[in-house]
This record gives sequence, structure tokens and C-alpha cells, in this order.
Amino acid sequence: MYKRVLLKLSGEALSSGSGPFDFNIIDDVASQIKTMVNNGVQVGIVVGGGNICRGHLFEKLGLDREQSDYIGMQATVMNARVLEVALQKQGIKAKTLTAFGVQGIDDYDVETANKLLAEGYTLCFGGGTGKPFFSTDTASALRAQDMKAEVILIAKNGTDGVYDKDPNKYADAVRFEEMHFSDIIDLKLQVIDLAAAEICRDNKIDAFVFDMAGENNIVKAALGEATGTVIK
Repeated sequence: MYKRVLLKLSGEALSSGSGPFDFNIIDDVASQIKTMVNNGVQVGIVVGGGNICRGHLFEKLGLDREQSDYIGMQATVMNARVLEVALQKQGIKAKTLTAFGVQGIDDYDVETANKLLAEGYTLCFGGGTGKPFFSTDTASALRAQDMKAEVILIAKNGTDGVYDKDPNKYADAVRFEEMHFSDIIDLKLQVIDLAAAEICRDNKIDAFVFDMAGENNIVKAALGEATGTVIK
């Protein structure tokens, strides 16, 4: 089992589709993280905001990209807080840190984050990078670099790894067992955005892409036992 991981969740992973939150799913995620923590794993979490809003929808309403991105980042803070509370209900020490100022939530900085991790806190990173024009993929790569995570666990919804083409459209799609970030960059595979892939490649951060559906798949990913794709 890894000792320090960055877990990347989409906002949609917290929802079953009938509303922004499915608390059965959230409690299950929190329970799995508790298992990891009880086995000595230090965990940081970056979560998207797509279950609440997506920035491009606000662009259609006439907001520019910068304004839309800030609204999307605010949604990620809400999701981080929801996860924080769910983890605390499980008896886990958890804390949200945000990339921009939010009253009642501590600002993110590298020293504080690593101190809290060493003290046994699970950290929920909200606010993306704190700047527009960057995705939560990029935030995940940066936070993983800052906390010296051994791996980014990229939890997907309904996709158990990286394929050469969309497995939902093509029956002959082939899953990669292992690949490199340079492959993602060269082939322009839509696994994570290219900026995040470059950060991981340049800083030698590994990732594991897996389907979060299925019993204890997050724990299995931390153990290296889940089906998925290793990206080096």
C-alpha cells in the first residue's frame, strides 16, 4: 500500500445524477478513505465541481471564461467541505484548504499542508489552482508535487483505465496496462489535461487510472490491486 497519495475525484463522482450529492456515495468514499488512513496512508484529495456547475455553462449565459472559471472553483470548495464533514463523521481528522480566500477556511500553502499531513490529517484541497484557465487536473498534479505524493489515484466514473479509443463507442477498444505521460502528450489522449501531464512527466509523478465503481475500488487502487492503467 502506498504511504502518501493524492486522490483525484470528479465532482460528478459525488452524485448519482438525480441531484448534486448522493450521500450514500459520499459516505462510501469517506469509509474507504478511513480504511486507507487506518492502514497508515496519508491522503490528499482534489475534487472537481461538475456536480454543482460547469464553467462552460456560464459562458453560454454571457460570462467570460475567467468569471466562469471562478464560479467553478467555488463549487470545488463546496465539494471539499462536504467531503471534510463526511470524513469527520467517520472519525477521521480532516481539513479543507483552499487556493483562494474563503471566510472560515484556511488558505492553502505547502508548509501548512505537509505539517497537517504529518499530524495525521486528511486534506481536502478546494479552489483548484486558485487561478482561472487551469483545470482540477492541473491542481491535482501541483498538489501531488507539493505533498510529494507517491501517486495520483485518478478515480473515473465507469472507465477502468486508459483506452486507445472510447470504450463506450468502440467494442474493440484496448485498455493500456501501462504507459507514460509522454504517450498522453504525444497522442493527445483525454485522460488528464496536457498541462497536468507535463507537470507529472517533468516531476516524475506516477498516476493510476481506475474505475471508482465497485466494492472498495479506491482502497484496492491504493493497494495496487484494482484494474486500471499505470501512467509513469
